[in-house]
Amino acid sequence: MFVIVGLGNPGKQYAGTRHNVGFDVIDYLSEKHNIPVNKVKFKGLIGEGFIGNKKVLLVKPQTYMNLSGHSVLEIQNFYKLNPEQIIVVYDDIDVDPGKLRIRSKGSAGTHNGMRSIIYEIQSDQFPRVRIGVGKPQKGDLSSHVLGRFGKEDQEEMAITIGNAAAAVEVMITEGVNAAMNKYNG
Repeated sequence: MFVIVGLGNPGKQYAGTRHNVGFDVIDYLSEKHNIPVNKVKFKGLIGEGFIGNKKVLLVKPQTYMNLSGHSVLEIQNFYKLNPEQIIVVYDDIDVDPGKLRIRSKGSAGTHNGMRSIIYEIQSDQFPRVRIGVGKPQKGDLSSHVLGRFGKEDQEEMAITIGNAAAAVEVMITEGVNAAMNKYNG
């Protein structure tokens, strides 16, 4: 079993923001694989189904970004998962907009949602898909990540969301290294 956790913030005011690209990938996978993400459990919205022949749990934590680890820890404890069975998808300001960085493990960097997960599950040994949203040219970081993509970036980000979802599928069916070789750009 694999748990795919897309990071974001709940509520309409956050929909479509840079910080919610993880939720967008979960929505994409939900639609493509006909896995409704509509059950409230583990402090999140979840959906169970299959990608390929592997059982998956799609998760959108509803704890707000900085407490994402609370939801992930409940899931890990309930299903008795190894960290390698948890795939986290999230925005990253240190990656160029539209680019993906897939890793099998690593630090949280500057991302508070990832810090929360690593702190709660006491491990950084889980695979992740980082979606580049770039740094602000001016202004503060919070306004940047909670802001929406401009018209000129929306089409590119739609492609990137699809690529991130495809990378998750490859991670599940062929392994993290295959996804890194194919999608790290």
